[in-house]
Amino acid sequence: MTFNSQAIIQDARLDFEKMIDFVNGEEARAATADHIERGIFKMVLALGAKLLTVFFVMRSQTSSREAIKRGDGQKIPYHRDTKREYFSIFGKVELFRPYFYRKGMGGQIPLDGELSLGEDCYSDLVREITEYLGVESVYHKTGAILERLLGLQLSSRVVEANIVEDGENVEAYYAQKAAPLPGSEAEILVLQADGKGVPMILDQPVEESVRLGKGEKRGHKKEAIVTTVYTIAPKPRTPADVVANLFKEEAISLAEKIVLQHIQPQNKHIWATLEGKDTALERLSKQVERRKGMHILHQVALCDGCEALQSRIARQFPDFTLVLDFIHADEYLWDVANSLFGENNPQRIGWMKGHTLQILSGQTRQVIDEFHRLALADETHSAQRIQLNKTANYFERNLSYMEYQIYLANGWPIASGVIEGACRHFVKDRCELSGMRWSQAGAESLLHLRAVAENADWDAYHHFRRQKRHTRLYPSPFQALPTLENQALDSAVLPFPPSQPLAIPAPSQKQSICMNDLSDYQKLPLAV
Repeated sequence: MTFNSQAIIQDARLDFEKMIDFVNGEEARAATADHIERGIFKMVLALGAKLLTVFFVMRSQTSSREAIKRGDGQKIPYHRDTKREYFSIFGKVELFRPYFYRKGMGGQIPLDGELSLGEDCYSDLVREITEYLGVESVYHKTGAILERLLGLQLSSRVVEANIVEDGENVEAYYAQKAAPLPGSEAEILVLQADGKGVPMILDQPVEESVRLGKGEKRGHKKEAIVTTVYTIAPKPRTPADVVANLFKEEAISLAEKIVLQHIQPQNKHIWATLEGKDTALERLSKQVERRKGMHILHQVALCDGCEALQSRIARQFPDFTLVLDFIHADEYLWDVANSLFGENNPQRIGWMKGHTLQILSGQTRQVIDEFHRLALADETHSAQRIQLNKTANYFERNLSYMEYQIYLANGWPIASGVIEGACRHFVKDRCELSGMRWSQAGAESLLHLRAVAENADWDAYHHFRRQKRHTRLYPSPFQALPTLENQALDSAVLPFPPSQPLAIPAPSQKQSICMNDLSDYQKLPLAV
């Protein structure tokens, strides 16, 4: 029995003609845009499945079935054609490949290497689309989106397994990625680090109490350390400028807006790991070293008041100036203002403006002394005394990192908004949705691939991943043809040029080339 690809091509030609008639025929003259768009999409999927089948038939027919000669001179003969399922964005198709086997030597399928197929049944495009959705949304919704749009059914377990597998090479990718060109960098090299809890699956489930005690929380969290490195141009300003901006006293001019648009982080690189502070900062140091050069004039490390992070940053990056994130310092100041005046007292804002200006002007020591005096005053309540001492002690401990008057004059950043935003949208918004619990391996792989997407490295990384996989699985060199898509899009030739029939040997008994079941597409909600 033989299979003739010409019949499939002729069928595809008829389908294409039907598509032309669908958009240009009599019924189309009264159709809505939505009806036509959905119909085209449905027909393109069915046509794509047929064309992909034609491709697989052609490659199978042209694949050699001569015995394979090994390096030691022994030959492995052709045994039979064997079937492989391939789940593409067009649906499931089946590929028959020549299988070579000899007892004691094992089996080989050279065509798998020529096509650079993975170890499972999912195409690389399906995997990448699935994973791009998966790093942004919960896995079961990712599967639901694929099923609704493409008719593909992937369970949450499959989505998670693919993300874990395809996240394995992210570290290796960034280790070999070239540093940004100096011409694309600014003169201040900035690093930031912070932590964010990720709810974890408990190794040993514990019986939950009916009612939690004071300070208790359900579940268990492990800290993800989020780091970032970037460069930025200097923007000198005065303490008064910052106070006016904080308290919305001055409307920013159009000219200032234009300037600020150009003073943005350059080549920002974000990362997160659950493997601890030391591991996170060791990796960050490698990224930082690659960014140094004659074009870098200042080096700044921004961090909140976490002593464990501050001490490690000071040791790991001794040539950086460590700056206490001003927003955290200001929050401690607000706590004192609320304690002294209450949240509705109009005097509170004036007090805050004055003390904020003092701290930004290098007078933090005076503020500390004032708070200690107030804490000793007879008229100070117990709660106020506790807050005054807490804030004074916090400022005292961080005093060497609060030389804001110098930082502002140099045009350095004094707030860690980049890392705070990363902790929120990069970790919290994905890992702390209602009911979520993570294994460490699952969360780590997700964060790695999420970093690839956040750093705009998605396409480059997956090209690297495919190359690494091919090298691991096959002895043949990896064939990279990145221009094929553009060639297809730019081609002006007819979609179905004449071709000769392609015949392939009949597969083993009960095997047949499987086309997509078109009834599956008829059930798509996209089709009207």
